[in-house]
Amino acid sequence: MRVPLSWLREYVDLPAGETGRDVQAKLVAAGLEVETVEQLGAGLKGPLVVGQVLAIEELEGFKKPIRYCQVDVGRANGTGEPQNIVCGARNFRVGDKVVVVLPGAELPGGFAISARKTYGKVSEGMICSASELGMSDDHDGIIVLPPEHEAGSDAIELLELVDEVLDIAVTPDRGYCLSMRGIARETAIAYELPLRDPALLDVPAPNSHGYPVKVADPIGCDRFTARTVTGLDPEAHSPIWLQRRLQKAGMRPVSLAVDITNYVMLELGQPLHAYDRTRINGAIGVRRAEPGEKLTTLDGTQRVLDGEDLVITDESGPIGLAGVMGGANTEIADATADPGTGQVVGTTEVVIEAAHFAPVSVARTARRHKLSSEASRRFERGVDPQAASAAAQRTVDLLVLLAGGTAEVGVTEIIAPSAPHTITLPADHPDKVAGVRYGRETVVRRLQQIGCDVYGADDLTVTVPSWRPDLTDPNDLAEEVIRLEGYENLPSTLPLPPAGRGLTERQRLHRRVGRALAGAGYVEALNYPFIGEEVLDQFGLAADDPRRDVVRLVNPLSDAEPALRTTLLPGLLGALRRNHGRGEHDLALFETGLVFRATGDEPPAAVLPVDRRPTDEQIAALDAALPHQPRRAAAVLAGDREQAGWWGKGTPVSWADAVEAGRIVAREAGVELIVRQDQQDPWHPGRCAALLALVDGEEILVGNAGELHPRVTKALGLPERTCAMEIELDRLERAGTGRVEAPHVSTFPVATQDVALVVGASVPAAEVETALREGAGELLESLRLFDVFTGEQLGEGKKSLAYALRFRALDRTLTAEEIAASRDAAVAVAADRTGATLRGA
Repeated sequence: MRVPLSWLREYVDLPAGETGRDVQAKLVAAGLEVETVEQLGAGLKGPLVVGQVLAIEELEGFKKPIRYCQVDVGRANGTGEPQNIVCGARNFRVGDKVVVVLPGAELPGGFAISARKTYGKVSEGMICSASELGMSDDHDGIIVLPPEHEAGSDAIELLELVDEVLDIAVTPDRGYCLSMRGIARETAIAYELPLRDPALLDVPAPNSHGYPVKVADPIGCDRFTARTVTGLDPEAHSPIWLQRRLQKAGMRPVSLAVDITNYVMLELGQPLHAYDRTRINGAIGVRRAEPGEKLTTLDGTQRVLDGEDLVITDESGPIGLAGVMGGANTEIADATADPGTGQVVGTTEVVIEAAHFAPVSVARTARRHKLSSEASRRFERGVDPQAASAAAQRTVDLLVLLAGGTAEVGVTEIIAPSAPHTITLPADHPDKVAGVRYGRETVVRRLQQIGCDVYGADDLTVTVPSWRPDLTDPNDLAEEVIRLEGYENLPSTLPLPPAGRGLTERQRLHRRVGRALAGAGYVEALNYPFIGEEVLDQFGLAADDPRRDVVRLVNPLSDAEPALRTTLLPGLLGALRRNHGRGEHDLALFETGLVFRATGDEPPAAVLPVDRRPTDEQIAALDAALPHQPRRAAAVLAGDREQAGWWGKGTPVSWADAVEAGRIVAREAGVELIVRQDQQDPWHPGRCAALLALVDGEEILVGNAGELHPRVTKALGLPERTCAMEIELDRLERAGTGRVEAPHVSTFPVATQDVALVVGASVPAAEVETALREGAGELLESLRLFDVFTGEQLGEGKKSLAYALRFRALDRTLTAEEIAASRDAAVAVAADRTGATLRGA
């Protein structure tokens, strides 16, 4: 919201020497975000005067049309003689009043003016455009003034070129500040000065003679005021003061009727719309659109309407999107000359609409049609419903004053029954929230300053003003008291945390996992926890897959990602795709974080108190309302694990590297994973491993790893043979032994024995490994699979698994007999459980 200081002074008698910077400091202290204070006319020096064009000579022989003009500037040049000025604009003629800058003056930006020879003539100054004076970005032509202004008079004062404009970033909860009325109220409170409320007007009572209006949806439109003005002069133009206020506020003057509605909207915060009465067929209506109905809006775009859109109608159909934008078929017609008679024709009768529409309905319509307007911005944030009648009256008064119109006696006003919002709070509630003693008198005074009616002694009954729909509960009222008393006056109090707790075991595991993966060469990539359901389709998840039961956000950051993630892989794979697209082809990324799994049994969340610590029961109830949030770790890989060079060929990543990433994570929890073949989307069915762990003697699935399915890599635009791993840390923590203990270092030598076992091709290597461990006994220090072989010499359906077994005792050097006995026992158990035979035996 751009607020000209000269306009603000109409409502608040600010001290004469008060500058825009001073007002900025006061408003910032009151909680408003005043981003900048623009100095209009900075560097502008006169003489800048009104001139009248006496003669125009067209200069020939140049690439563009050039005119040599004689301009009367009165006594402003000291002689009274006409000024000779060269000008290229063609939007003026002899007799027009223009803005002339004379030699010796300086325009904004350090542009000094002097007499100089150009196009073969001496130009004694310049005829100015709006852009050259810093009034707007309009380069189409020079400024043509109304004829009543005297030649030689000061144009700086006439055009109000010197001013200060405060640019305020209005937060969504302060919609009332999208108006001069709202900013003036905040300024008056900050300076402890009275406010001249522009909405305090004498408004005639509604009667049966007004323009007919039918509201079919009183929830979407709870107030509709209609007024009619006839006899408008189609040639009437907006006066300079009106145009300048619109320009300073960041709006472009269009025509008198439109400019007046925009002016009143800026003044009172109530969006209005003016209809050409001759273009309306029958009564005005308010209803929901029929799906598929079409409307051409004022921007010239034909829009297909949705059944949730609230529309303004007449007997021919929709004529406007309620609270967003009017329709082109009833817009105010520009004044034009009739080709036959030469008489100027245009809109002479208008119907003024001042209505109040539901904020959610307007916001959804504006978002649905990608059509944000000044009106929709205000309705979305909350408009004072009781200002509609005053805004309509103010518009009528200006049309009568500036366009020579006549206000009809008919007044239409449709109001849905409603009661003022009332809040009860203890008088010391703001004290408890802020930790400062304000006292009842201060609380009552501050609430009355913002427009509340306050009754009561120890317990206050507060009636919220109609322009503050953001005040809904006691804490909102406490915030108003605190901000007006000054945030800078709040004491700085550090909370006292309980001592000696440190990190939980869950947090320690989380950190250990991150360090271990980083040490293994993975790079951490943090992603937003939001997904769209399209990526779940690209993963090929079945309709009943629990990962499709997403938690949807009420107000998502992006419509493309409206839900919370149920897996870490979409974000990681997106990061991998972006890096690959920027030339990084050998990638290993990881992330640790929460996923969100809804059960459907979560109760509604309660609002917790802020004046005291919530009870354990309240915290437990809040936790119960949350979806299940398990902590996970995931990793993705693409390209080469080992790069090629003079030392030899590179090694591309494979499903085994993804499995090893899972083992790295599990080791940090003190868990030895059991790896088995699995089929799980989005992994390749033949290259997918289930990662299992023992919890209370029972195997549970803790994650999956392997190579992604080719259709998934194609759908997501990933490199071929991309691999991924995802594992649940909470389950690993339950399966783990707690803190990982450092291994015992023995001073006795190790004995290594290799065995190659032939088993069926369908026998998992994990089963063979488990059998070997159990059979070898306590002397086995470690076991590693170092070779897998298949070939004709083994026979069809057979494979050879070669293991390296390391034996060591803690208290002695092992004998050859002890080593052989342990080795044979391990082979015997493997043969008994898996049917393994020693290769070559």
